[in-house]
Amino acid sequence: MVPIQNLYYLLCYAWNRLPAHGEWQRVDTSTFHRPLELLTHMLLIGTRRLLQQGLPLGYAEREDELSELRGRVLLTPTIARDLLRQGRAVCAYDELGPNTPFNTLLAGTLEVLARTRHLPTSLRQEVRRVRARFPEEIEPAPFTRHQLRTVRRLRLPGPEGFLLNLCDLIYRTALPEPDTEGRTRFYDFRRDEVLMAQIFERFVRNFFRLEQRRYRVLSETISWQAQADDAADLDLLPSMITDTTLETPERKIILDTKYYTAAFKPHYDRQRLISPHLYQLYAYLQNQPAPANQQLEGVLLYPAATHTADLRYTLGGFPVRVVTIDLNQPWSGIAADLLALVA
Repeated sequence: MVPIQNLYYLLCYAWNRLPAHGEWQRVDTSTFHRPLELLTHMLLIGTRRLLQQGLPLGYAEREDELSELRGRVLLTPTIARDLLRQGRAVCAYDELGPNTPFNTLLAGTLEVLARTRHLPTSLRQEVRRVRARFPEEIEPAPFTRHQLRTVRRLRLPGPEGFLLNLCDLIYRTALPEPDTEGRTRFYDFRRDEVLMAQIFERFVRNFFRLEQRRYRVLSETISWQAQADDAADLDLLPSMITDTTLETPERKIILDTKYYTAAFKPHYDRQRLISPHLYQLYAYLQNQPAPANQQLEGVLLYPAATHTADLRYTLGGFPVRVVTIDLNQPWSGIAADLLALVA
């Protein structure tokens, strides 16, 4: 597992929302023994703030037996209950209130956390106190992937989007089935290399978007410099999408992040770079139509775990750097090292 001292900052940058003041700045990751404790603490901070400002309202569909028509009349239950002779009908209508998909998901997540044994008793008690501050009409939604996707489609703004990312990560670290007492078990998501690779990639890209102004930062699709007898055959070529591209009129850096515990792998009695990673970056550089006056270069960036490296090559006329960054150092050191990569 890659050692990480500032998981909090990694997540904030990965989700493109770094809280800048107040209680957020007092988050000390060293006091949390498990990542779930940190995620829960962050969720509580954001939820308290949302409750102070007032939970967002939205329209939710309700079904009621009414004496006055409202919205749509549901004929099947109305006839089945023989309501028409009573001057009543079952109606479906939209009502403005706090019982929105996001609020119900947030309430459902808090209820799951309040029951798990993976949190200290004091933190579970605080979760229950915050959950008790929700209005009674908010019905906690099931803690499911379907519910998360439903809320994700709403494209929530800043604070709500940040809390949704926390709920999503908490869900992704939950084991498939709860225990016999209805408590959900969780695993340490830092051991999930696929998930951490996604977080690491977004962290690096958003860090450069937020912390420097010299380069335009994007993830771009590179077209193959290829020809075919049948133009349709070109569609079969694999996509080339960069993790991070930093560009000025004079310089372009293709930065590929790789979340591996080592930038090398053993080959007989020697250590060598991981060849598919180097081939991929080289393909990006070879197929990049850069202007004549623009310097094109590539960087392979790994977290430093078992080895550190800072290797420089010229491949096919392009400067290429293979470098590791220590994520287990104070945040100021991580920020300085990243900025030095493109200085």
